[in-house]
Amino acid sequence: MNLRDFEYLLAVARLKHFGKAAAACNVSQPTLSMQIKKLEDTLGLPLLERGRGAVQLTAAGKDIAARAENILSETKAIREIARRQRDPLSGTLTLGAFPTLAPFLFPRIVPGLNKAFPDLKLYLVEEKTAELLRRLRTGALDMALLAIPAGEDDLEHMKVLEEQFLVAISKENPLAAKRAVGLDDLRKETLLLLEDSHCLTGQALQVCGWAASKEAKEFRATSLETLRQMVASNLGVTLVPQMTVDAPSAPALTYRPLAPSARAGREVGLYWRKSSPFAAAFKKLAAEITRLSGK
Repeated sequence: MNLRDFEYLLAVARLKHFGKAAAACNVSQPTLSMQIKKLEDTLGLPLLERGRGAVQLTAAGKDIAARAENILSETKAIREIARRQRDPLSGTLTLGAFPTLAPFLFPRIVPGLNKAFPDLKLYLVEEKTAELLRRLRTGALDMALLAIPAGEDDLEHMKVLEEQFLVAISKENPLAAKRAVGLDDLRKETLLLLEDSHCLTGQALQVCGWAASKEAKEFRATSLETLRQMVASNLGVTLVPQMTVDAPSAPALTYRPLAPSARAGREVGLYWRKSSPFAAAFKKLAAEITRLSGK
């Protein structure tokens, strides 16, 4: 028995015709018929009912064909593993990113990644940082874009971008008249934040010691867009990464840079497991993401 015999058998089972099956397998009909007959002789039982009408599988033929299909599928998977090992950038890789990054960065980099690595298929995942880390460590993700630092004991990373935070302010807020916002200005404002599970919340709380001032503890937004709408209604202020400012926002909203004394931002890295054999490929991807992100 060999894999080619199984391919011939499955072709006949699918097309129910020796001539059509032979054409689909790019062999002559006598060759296909002879190989299937050899397979039957090896197994010691008929696999096909041959008559004037359509060819049918015997009961044993159906069972064997089902297992042959599994064998060929697993063989294909083994070959894919070997091919990926030789060139992981010509297969499928899963890439995750957190919600305050994914919708802004993915549209910017994916077209360029497709062009730079035309044989690579990226499966994109948007999840909160804790879930991304869980999936990365269990192997459900090949790599993830995470704010630095992020659990580096069992992970490796390469920085791909850094960006400054801007203050999102309602146009009705007096701070909108300033060119830049300082620490003293911020401490007088109510701080609106995302839920604790978002890494942007922790980053914002690190700026200027806001955690001990006027944080709006009765409100936590589930998305950045909700947060911006609340700021547009002049219910408080928040910090947003520079990249998010390029996306459409409420007309009543404006952005101001932090004064030099209050300047803050975030760094993002491409993370992968230290045990992954594809580190060299991930570094190539990280370098391309850096170029495409424009940071």
